[in-house]
Amino acid sequence: MHTCIFCGEVYKSKYLENEYAYAVYDLFPVNHGHTLIIPKRHTEGPFDLDPEEILAIHELMKECKIILDKEFQPEGYNIGVNYGEVAGQTIFHLHLHLIPRYRDDVVKPRGGIRNLKEPLVEYTDS
Repeated sequence: MHTCIFCGEVYKSKYLENEYAYAVYDLFPVNHGHTLIIPKRHTEGPFDLDPEEILAIHELMKECKIILDKEFQPEGYNIGVNYGEVAGQTIFHLHLHLIPRYRDDVVKPRGGIRNLKEPLVEYTDS
């Protein structure tokens, strides 16, 4: 039997949806307004999406941004997908993180998600 939290009842609290995807607030948000955009078809990763699903997810992301801008007034966004266990994926149904960012929400925001681990090559401003 196939069990998936994104296919089940827990995530039926959609705040926006279209034919191919839906959006919910993350149950464990990194920041206020942290949204998950989830394709309705169960698939593990972004490489399995059909072109119309990719377009629908992108359109939904833009619509979510309008709502989040109005509701939370973020100054920026991080957009990401964890694909594969070694990349941090814990729910194996594709979901895109749309994370509003606010001034001073972290000490050193430069590099965004690059702050996840030490870089392979040191970056300098010169």
